[in-house]
Amino acid sequence: MNLSNTSRVDWADETWRVFRIMSEFVDGFEILRRVGKAVSIFGSARTEPTHPMYIAAHQLATELVHRRFAVITGGGPGIMEAANKGAFQAQGQSIGLNIFLPQEQRANPYQTISLDFRYFFCRKVMFTRYADALVCFPGGFGTMDEFFEAMTLIQTEKIEPYPVVLCGSGYWNPLIDWMREHLLKPSGYISPDDLNQFVVVDDMIEAADYIDAEVTKAHTRPPATPEQPWSQPLADGSVKGKPPASPTTPVKPRRTFDDLQSPPT
Repeated sequence: MNLSNTSRVDWADETWRVFRIMSEFVDGFEILRRVGKAVSIFGSARTEPTHPMYIAAHQLATELVHRRFAVITGGGPGIMEAANKGAFQAQGQSIGLNIFLPQEQRANPYQTISLDFRYFFCRKVMFTRYADALVCFPGGFGTMDEFFEAMTLIQTEKIEPYPVVLCGSGYWNPLIDWMREHLLKPSGYISPDDLNQFVVVDDMIEAADYIDAEVTKAHTRPPATPEQPWSQPLADGSVKGKPPASPTTPVKPRRTFDDLQSPPT
């Protein structure tokens, strides 16, 4: 086998991948920026239509549309389908951010806006960037990933705090007890305030009212003027952040693109 030819093919594919990633961001930014108030809803794709959580997700999406919110999901079956269906039948904006998967995810038919993504990280930016609140129903690794990523962004102040609602106390309370027992004490891996960044609900009308009140409060609050360059917002909805602290051991500075225009001294 000619390794040089293989290397060229792989390098070309890597280069074009940059443009595929860029196109997913451009399409997402261009379409979703027009949506207005929205709530991202997550939960298991394996939840059956007869399951109480499926019925609850349908109800919550309906209530959110009545409060003039768009609903954003991953576009698949289960909880995602329930939320899209509730929004669709309530004649609201029902958005699906579909993903290419090896097992071929089945897109649900209740989407008024449908976007397709190859890359999870591009898709996850859209979930966060264009949502005024996050709702998590019981789910697996994907749901946990979205929940803990939102908690990380809020905890590290990379995004403004926004409502995070966990639906189904029977499912979420054992996890919260575990966080309180193993993350909060005695290790101190998280702070007590970190556990106040989300709420657990079982009543969907209560959840919709809470989201509506918190989002209204946030929208009527005067925008804060960034006092420092690192607190200015970026296009993806996060903030620049402070540069890393300089190490105590001297490190040779990294050359920039401009430096490459002239030979090193």
